Amino acid sequence: MTRADLEPAGAGSEAPGGAADTVVLRARDVHVSFGPTPALRGVDLDVVAGEVLAVMGPSGSGKSTLLHALAGVVRPDRGTVALGDVVVSELSEPERARLRLAEFGFVFQFGQLLPDLTALDNVSLPLMLAGEGRRRARRQARSWLGRLGVAELADTVPGELSGGQSQRVAIARALVSGPRVVFADEPTGSLDSYAAEGVMTVLTDLARDTGTTVVLVTHDARTAAHADREVVVRDGRLSGGTGAVRTSGAVSS
Repeated sequence: MTRADLEPAGAGSEAPGGAADTVVLRARDVHVSFGPTPALRGVDLDVVAGEVLAVMGPSGSGKSTLLHALAGVVRPDRGTVALGDVVVSELSEPERARLRLAEFGFVFQFGQLLPDLTALDNVSLPLMLAGEGRRRARRQARSWLGRLGVAELADTVPGELSGGQSQRVAIARALVSGPRVVFADEPTGSLDSYAAEGVMTVLTDLARDTGTTVVLVTHDARTAAHADREVVVRDGRLSGGTGAVRTSGAVSS
């Protein structure tokens, strides 16, 4: 699959209002339901390349569903999601899986590291799945573990890591392949405040250093404070936000 094989999104590459910021993710009129229960009700959202965006809202508001729709994990019942000129919501599941491997990184609340692999092998895995040789993949993984301050834990399995250490390894795994977008779903939800602050500082600083876009789902205002911009999801709709206005529809400064 190449981008030339896929239908373009139709919208231009500039943010609303003619801003020069490049829109990397674009959602238009996105509806998602689980059975009879609506989770998203017509969401419009632009995510600008290189920004850290926090998606906030109460439990059950639809914020994690929005993240999953943007990442191509969930296909909208109606509406479109595009990554640049690729209409993600119109791809088949195998195409979306390949896109996620090539373009996205993921950090979850509990790290979701493979328990039988060492930290080094967990971080190497995305590169090896993409066809990188084992030696080169492990060399790059060691470099990222060093950048995250956990190089000495390379040969440690996840069960022997603290929560903060696990999340640093998970961030290394998310960034090792140079993704365009990192999706982080409640990445500090299982951490104490000290570890949470350290993990968010590392994630956002590294993302800004590499130009990676971060879409962060959280209910914690201290975690969201690391973002460039916040949007709020309530009852499946965007209802407000703070920071630079780079969204369409209901969100304003």
